[in-house]
Amino acid sequence: RDGMREQIKKEKRILELVKKHLSVEVPDWRISSTELVAYPILKDNPVLNLDAETYEIIWNMDKDSPKYITSLAKTLFEIHSIPEKEVRENDLKIMKPSDLRPEIANNLQLVKSEIGISEQLETRYRKWLDNDVLWADFTQFIHGDLYAGHVLASKDGAVSGVIDWSTAHIDDPAIDFAGHVTLFGEESLKTLIIEYEKLGGKVWNKLYEQTLERAAASPLMYGLFALETQNESLIVGA
Repeated sequence: RDGMREQIKKEKRILELVKKHLSVEVPDWRISSTELVAYPILKDNPVLNLDAETYEIIWNMDKDSPKYITSLAKTLFEIHSIPEKEVRENDLKIMKPSDLRPEIANNLQLVKSEIGISEQLETRYRKWLDNDVLWADFTQFIHGDLYAGHVLASKDGAVSGVIDWSTAHIDDPAIDFAGHVTLFGEESLKTLIIEYEKLGGKVWNKLYEQTLERAAASPLMYGLFALETQNESLIVGA
């Protein structure tokens, strides 16, 4: 219960921070306690929902809308531009470039020892960790779990909101691109990066490749989440 209280307080601080910097909607928590979190309904639906029984994707917008890419690029640019000073003032996690690989290596060891991991995936992850050129020499504020289920958009694909901010902190910006490539594919990712860079988004020459590796690391992150939550069904699924 104490952990839940702290998590709610943290997410409220995140929401107060991001709404000052974003041109899209975020939840405006009017009530926040361990019993209830309530906020006015946001304008649009998530880009997709999962059918609770079949787990099939239900799209709530035109999946091929060019508006989606340009407006998502703008939203990413606004998120990643939130100043470190304000993040620090809100007592949120700050990862330096030198912190990134040691943390992943520790997580890999933990998931391997507690759940197990395939040899093929472990080999890929270790190659990724050893490949110096993929890693940026900077970190930025990120959403941390940005995929189409947490992005709200109009029917014609214009991004209008972002929800579920509990994992926001300063880290590798490629993390926020990874959820896109998983659903929309590699060509769409290339377009997103181009649009992001046009707006002034800070990139490096291996952002595309690093994003692919971040997406490939989703089983590792799923395993870590299962261990952190101690959810038996997730642990079995991992």
